[in-house]
Amino acid sequence: MANTLVKTEQGLVQGLEEGNARVWKGIPFAKKPVGELRFQPPEVHESWEGALDCSSFGPICPQNPEVAAMLGAPAVNMSEDCLYLNVWAPMGEKENLPVMVWIHGGAFRAGSGSSPLYDGSAFAENGDVIVVTLNYRLGAFGFLHLAGLDGGYTGNVGLLDQIAALKWVRENIKAFGGNPDEVTIFGESAGSMSIASLLTMPAAEGLFKRAIMESGAEQVLPARSAAAVAEAMLDELGVDKQGLTSLKDISAEKIIEAAEKVNQGAGLSMLFQPVVDGDTLPDYPQKAISEGAAKDVPIIIGTNHDEGAFFFRPGSKPMPEQVRNATMMKMAGRELFDKIKDQYSATIEGQAQFMTDFVFWKPSINYAEAQAKHAPVWMYRFDWHIPDHPVVAKASHGLEIPFVFTHYGYLKRLEVDVDEGVKNLARQMQDAWISFAKTGDPNAGGSGLRWPTYNTEVRSTIVFNRESEVVEDPDGEKRRLVMEDN
Repeated sequence: MANTLVKTEQGLVQGLEEGNARVWKGIPFAKKPVGELRFQPPEVHESWEGALDCSSFGPICPQNPEVAAMLGAPAVNMSEDCLYLNVWAPMGEKENLPVMVWIHGGAFRAGSGSSPLYDGSAFAENGDVIVVTLNYRLGAFGFLHLAGLDGGYTGNVGLLDQIAALKWVRENIKAFGGNPDEVTIFGESAGSMSIASLLTMPAAEGLFKRAIMESGAEQVLPARSAAAVAEAMLDELGVDKQGLTSLKDISAEKIIEAAEKVNQGAGLSMLFQPVVDGDTLPDYPQKAISEGAAKDVPIIIGTNHDEGAFFFRPGSKPMPEQVRNATMMKMAGRELFDKIKDQYSATIEGQAQFMTDFVFWKPSINYAEAQAKHAPVWMYRFDWHIPDHPVVAKASHGLEIPFVFTHYGYLKRLEVDVDEGVKNLARQMQDAWISFAKTGDPNAGGSGLRWPTYNTEVRSTIVFNRESEVVEDPDGEKRRLVMEDN
């Protein structure tokens, strides 16, 4: 067990061997965000004496268990003392390995870095890389914009948690065999939307070299809207704007309950998410990216063919026509709404496709176009599915994750026959992600992948499927319509 005892800046951590990897679970990267530190930026954790037992995961951040279950991430062992991260490393004594830091999704309301789906063992074993997963404060705990009501607060503390974890990696990962100058951040859904912001945040500068964005791009609220959400929260909690310090004494359960009440009727909108506050997040990410905020940071970015099928499932009730039209108009704008309203039927399938296109696909194309002016960008689309399968009949939101992490057990639980075709696709995707983390080019591995960079002239996109292929401007006619590129 000697090679699982590691000295960090705060003290010794004792991990364990699991399969063909070494793992350290539940390493605290910041002080407990409780009491006076609730709703405040994360602070560096104190040092400890002796060796910290890191054989089990730390608590996950407070969240609504029903939302967590709906998103496929059951909420157990919750606590506000949740700022922990986990490290997977290959067996043996190795140095200067590339590091991949995973930021989990969950609509900024649910999830954790300790989900079994994010087990980094296969990355460590197959690619000689270090994998780090982390928790960050969710919902109101991480994204209640009190800074819009009182200058004594700071915005985006959930994103600042992620930055605190990246700083921990910068200071400590060498002791685990990693290279702090070769860090790739990757994430899915809210994790990818977080990355869209991190790429433009001054406090994150220099903490990573590359980024992989799965199913998410710019997703932010203007400060005024976020402040209005904060006021609604205070009303639910019965707290006066002049008495915000009393928030530290309210139970976590009551805060979650109030947030759920505020969320009622929000539809596709997320009320707790990153805020363009002019300070921690100075500008809208896509605009900042277009102006060179992440100059020379290469990215992989993409979406799944049927993202919205995860949220609008067979048997669900379609949105009432008035709600549907208002949602579409809000997301597309009046002029574009008039052009596209007949393109999406009033059925569950039509609403799912609208969500795919306007919440995930269009923002990702916009982001790719903006960054391609300043760094290499690779675009993908994940199309794999099994027609008529009870769970994976469509390439819905999150379905690429077990392929990226080579998590065959998860696929088997979904009653997927993990045949050689499934394994080949998983190897191809993980190899591309590892190659990108090692070299900045997804083509550099042993899979023989030939994946051109993305540009607005050709729009080369790799379509991951049983037989993956590069397609120029996939669904170009629809892209021109939704992008108003006519």
